[in-house]
Amino acid sequence: MIIVDGQKSDKSIATFANLEELLTTLMNDSSMRNRIVTDVFVNNEIFSEIYPHQAEDLASDSIEKVEIRSVPATQMALDIAGEMTKVTSMMESGGKNVARLFREGKESDALELLQDLLDVVRDFLAMVGDLRERYLGGSNEEFQTKTVELSDLLSEMSDILESEDWILLADLLEYEFAPQCEDWQKISVDMRKELVERFAQ
Repeated sequence: MIIVDGQKSDKSIATFANLEELLTTLMNDSSMRNRIVTDVFVNNEIFSEIYPHQAEDLASDSIEKVEIRSVPATQMALDIAGEMTKVTSMMESGGKNVARLFREGKESDALELLQDLLDVVRDFLAMVGDLRERYLGGSNEEFQTKTVELSDLLSEMSDILESEDWILLADLLEYEFAPQCEDWQKISVDMRKELVERFAQ
């Protein structure tokens, strides 16, 4: 049995060789246009790939039931935009924590936390950029300016990491990075408003 968003599909699991073929076919169906899959259940258990194309290794004769849950892409965009303000707060708090650790001489703890923070910042910039590109016609002037400012700051911080000037790095995190996070919080709020207005049209 195949269920998509609570509706039983007329397709049969037996007509597919494996789970990947089944999912690919269903994703290409016109009913799934502009929708994002949030969950896949196989035999009533959540399925997520541990390695690429794992679904291909799951033969259809081992599957009794597949359930797919999805949301409109626009709803997903709004949900993600809504989370952006939380992410910017987390970035600001993380930056201040790293600065404190550097000032306390706990370099190994600070460096570990800083690496996590940098990963979050890069993911954040990529996600915000993707949302703007996909739904709001690309970057506006403020977005471009702030992106360049943050990218430049990250490059400067990388250079200082190499020279191991921990106090200067702490100063940058506290006095430049944290204020930029506050700016991005405002940008995130404004962007969500833009998305709400765009999707209401």
